[in-house]
Amino acid sequence: MEFEDGLQKLEELTNNASQIQEKLLEEILKRNAETEYLRGFLNGQAEKQVFKKNVPIVTYEEIRPYIDRIANGEPSHILLADPIVEFMLSSGTSGGKPKLIPSTAESFETRMFESTLVDPLMHK
Repeated sequence: MEFEDGLQKLEELTNNASQIQEKLLEEILKRNAETEYLRGFLNGQAEKQVFKKNVPIVTYEEIRPYIDRIANGEPSHILLADPIVEFMLSSGTSGGKPKLIPSTAESFETRMFESTLVDPLMHK
């Protein structure tokens, strides 16, 4: 990505952040509403208001049993509709112990895209 293109893309993303986040949440809910974890809260519905009302904010330790099941060979659709392609380890600085972070092909692509936006910003 060229310097000016990168700055322009970053400007677009930050100016439209609210709309982009709303659309992204909608897509995530539609794709993942039938996962084992969310099905218990959403009953197959993918509406944002149902999500906000029924899905609690949780800690890593509360979802760790699901992550451990996947890491031990169960299908990834327990938590995510998309296949988990790798597990990353956190630095462990927030809790003293590294955590397993599931990663999909899409999340990898997102991280790569985000890294392309860093260079133009650093040059500026």
